[in-house]
Amino acid sequence: MYHGRRTAAAVLVTLASAPLLSGCLGMGDDPDAGTNGVAKLPARTIEQKAGAAAQGAPTVRLTGTVLSNGQTYRLDMRLRADGGVGEVTTKGDTFQLLRVGDALYLKAGADFYGSGDDKDSQAAAAKLNGKYVKVPPGDPAYKQFSGFTDKKVLLADLFVLDGTLDVGDHRKVGTTRTIELTGSKGGSLDVSLKGAPYPMRYQRAGNAGTLTLADWGQEFTLAPPAKSDVVDYGRTVGATPTPSHK
Repeated sequence: MYHGRRTAAAVLVTLASAPLLSGCLGMGDDPDAGTNGVAKLPARTIEQKAGAAAQGAPTVRLTGTVLSNGQTYRLDMRLRADGGVGEVTTKGDTFQLLRVGDALYLKAGADFYGSGDDKDSQAAAAKLNGKYVKVPPGDPAYKQFSGFTDKKVLLADLFVLDGTLDVGDHRKVGTTRTIELTGSKGGSLDVSLKGAPYPMRYQRAGNAGTLTLADWGQEFTLAPPAKSDVVDYGRTVGATPTPSHK
């Protein structure tokens, strides 16, 4: 008698659970199940939400390639509102950039400065080798290189998709599920479907570069280098060679 009651109870539990189980199985067919839901929004709204999330985040790490003035740069930068720090490579040259507020520092090997055959140029380049060079705001290099340390400037470029904006495929950047925004004339932006709708990857039209964004909101140290490691570009080194960028 007890066995019969237990069996009946088990059947009732199974029947009662059936709709719930069916619902759970059905969720597996929904690509947006368990996400932040932005993929179901219009393309322009997704773009706006991604832009707001990016602007509101205090920090981000940006890696990848960009084309600037006909030259390709590979970046690995950590950025926040008051500056950035990281590494840039172009045409085989790798140099470090550090900006704290308005103070911009560049660190590179002697070859980066394009030293000539004369002894004075070679001596000046040797003094700069492995040192942080404080670049004055009036130098042409300041505007170019400071842009690589500017969160606002770099993130603004992410939202340049050519043509009509549309919602693309569900994808992944690393392990993060994303929704793709596409421009009808090229370019795409992957937006996170987990948590805040941060931009995760930007592919420029015409194979003009791909940037990956990560570590949103993660703090990092940003401080000026020690004075002993800094060479004043305008005064300490006379006859300072101009960076060649090869």
